[in-house]
Amino acid sequence: MKPHRVLVAGTITAVALLAAACASTAPSKKSTNDNGDKVFTIGYSQSNNAEPYRAQLNKQLQFFVKKYKNLKLLSITDAHQSSATQVSQVQNFIQQNVDVLIVSPNEPDPLTAPVEAACAKKIPVIILDRSVNTDCYSSFIGGDNVAAGKKAGELAVQALPDGGNVVELQGILSDQPQIDRDKGFREAIAANPKIKIIQHREAKWLKPNATTIMQQWLQQGQKIDLVYGENDPMALGAYLAAAAVHKEKEIKFIGTDGLAIPDGGIRAVQQGQLAGTFVYPTCAQEAADTAEALVTGKQVEHKQTLDITPVTPQNAAELYTKYSSEASG
Repeated sequence: MKPHRVLVAGTITAVALLAAACASTAPSKKSTNDNGDKVFTIGYSQSNNAEPYRAQLNKQLQFFVKKYKNLKLLSITDAHQSSATQVSQVQNFIQQNVDVLIVSPNEPDPLTAPVEAACAKKIPVIILDRSVNTDCYSSFIGGDNVAAGKKAGELAVQALPDGGNVVELQGILSDQPQIDRDKGFREAIAANPKIKIIQHREAKWLKPNATTIMQQWLQQGQKIDLVYGENDPMALGAYLAAAAVHKEKEIKFIGTDGLAIPDGGIRAVQQGQLAGTFVYPTCAQEAADTAEALVTGKQVEHKQTLDITPVTPQNAAELYTKYSSEASG
């Protein structure tokens, strides 16, 4: 997938001045490889390795960083969905004086100060997918989550032309991707006033949580026509709960992530478990490319917005083949 680049505005504003002040020039060189070339270290702070999307991101980032002989991925830390843990891990990377810091924030507010601290030390920072409440970073890379939610909502409108009852499984409520996907979804389903969201719960992006919540909803006896999971694991967790009581054929399931792995969203669409999903890019290749550009003094775009691709029963097999080689890293 080729990213649609969103260029920094030419007019210098107060925000742009802050970003420019925080942006770093190429950091000091620390070591050399076997050929005597200078090598730069990268520290990556991941929010939660237990999420399949993030595990895949980790795998791909390792693969793409290795393509650059002047880059070394020092480590990938796992915050286990704990913002306090992630703050400590980011602070540790700063103390190690890594040459590039990559962060997928667990939540925006707690990670804002550590990111600003890295900027103050002239460490280039790449933010992946989830936002922080500052512009003091070198580049943000991610998909348009409002658009992802809208596409899911448009699919729900197609799936329920006569209206129906929808339940929504949400990620961490404070995460910007959750906020944006929810916003886009609700905007899209408003096209059919007969579609009603009758339940919505935070499942923290996790499949087991979604299974438990869906079991509770089914036990309440309300009619459910469609489940929107803000990621594929939550949608599939709901599917498992419905299948356990033989109601999976009565309900449609929509997810987002579209990983091309055996238990991922694309295969689930092929197998009829999901009515559709959307390939949300891992951003791994773009992160490696941006890190290399930063350490060699090249200009990078302050915001990089990547394409989101719909996965349907008609194109799932083709997309699985297309993305599976990328998924294998």
